[in-house]
Amino acid sequence: MTAKRQKKEKDVIDLMLDQLDFHGMTKDELTGKDGLLRQLTSRFYERILNAEMDEHLGYKKHDNAGDHCGNSRNGYSEKTVILDDNSTAEIHVPRDRNSTFEPLIIPKHEKRTPLFNDHIISMYSYGMSCRDIQRHLQEVYGVTVSADLISHVTEAVMLDVKEWQNRPLDKSYPILFLDALRVNCRQDGRTVNKALYVALAINWDGKKEVLGLWLADTEGAKFWAGVLTEIKNRGTEDILIACMDGLTGFPDAVRAVFPDTHIQHCIVHMVRSSTKFVSYKDLKAVCKDLKEVYSAITADAGHDALEAFGKKWNDKYPMIQAAWERNWNELIEFFNYPMDIRKAIYTTNAIESLNFSLRKITRNKSSFPDDDSIYKVMYLAIRNASKRWTMPIRNWALAVNQAINCKRYCPKKGYL
Repeated sequence: MTAKRQKKEKDVIDLMLDQLDFHGMTKDELTGKDGLLRQLTSRFYERILNAEMDEHLGYKKHDNAGDHCGNSRNGYSEKTVILDDNSTAEIHVPRDRNSTFEPLIIPKHEKRTPLFNDHIISMYSYGMSCRDIQRHLQEVYGVTVSADLISHVTEAVMLDVKEWQNRPLDKSYPILFLDALRVNCRQDGRTVNKALYVALAINWDGKKEVLGLWLADTEGAKFWAGVLTEIKNRGTEDILIACMDGLTGFPDAVRAVFPDTHIQHCIVHMVRSSTKFVSYKDLKAVCKDLKEVYSAITADAGHDALEAFGKKWNDKYPMIQAAWERNWNELIEFFNYPMDIRKAIYTTNAIESLNFSLRKITRNKSSFPDDDSIYKVMYLAIRNASKRWTMPIRNWALAVNQAINCKRYCPKKGYL
């Protein structure tokens, strides 16, 4: 909308308000159930509906152009609608004799104004069940809405999920994190535990982008191969670095689809598994000493830090150094890149902030009613989280240029 049109519409609204006398009116008379604001809202929607009827018939009310045209107005029907603030209002919906009028602002059989649906979807995105939303609307706003109606509103989200899940992807990505979390779901009358696969990429602008979500009964390298094949089929031809956990067969699954990809054992997963059985009083110190390993300047310096870690902690936690030694070749790939790209790989922010958003949802729900509900809620959680992903990684442009020079890699052409 242009500034000139905005000013014109503001002037019209001001002119309308100038005709009203608010002096001496009580709060209830202004905003109560039968107050002025409610009446204005009802009239506003009625005006729009009548304008839609004019458009449908091809002539305005009382216009002679409508004589013998085959269709005409046929009175009104009353309808109670739920407004954007979750209150209700009575409106008169125009009818035509042929019953072919299909309102757009409030469609037939719908009782909700457009933003009301957004309120429901917003609550649903934070893990509230249909019953929880129904109870909230009743307790806070005094509006009675059936759980079936709320379920109908949220069903529309699946169309967005399918479009998002099948959207074309970039030709290449510098970093791809592959992770999975566990969710409970009702299936065949019982609760089962499933793996939700998440692929989080850092694109060439240095920003996070979730490529998709996938559900499976178990986590395994074979299923990940199918996920990567789907990513390739959606347009991605190459990935510079793939970060993953230590799942057996995982590197082979990646190389089968993207043969030139460098494999980096995910530092986040490695630290998480290393500290799983560390006592709470030692946790902070152990994490601090492990950081000396993966934040070292070179791989050799990192190995020296690992040996120093072993001398300090092997008496209490001998399995930690042994696990890092066993996976060392897959852990040191990121030492070949500039420090800013290394930080993008080994800091927990990229993948852990997303996992926190998703796990926050799963903590609020003991189980999901079906697979679709998992996709809907997790997609909405990702959509909410991605609103905060507005800035690229710090010093990203400089780090990418250095990576291209040292690895002879071009985002458009791949390896040179």
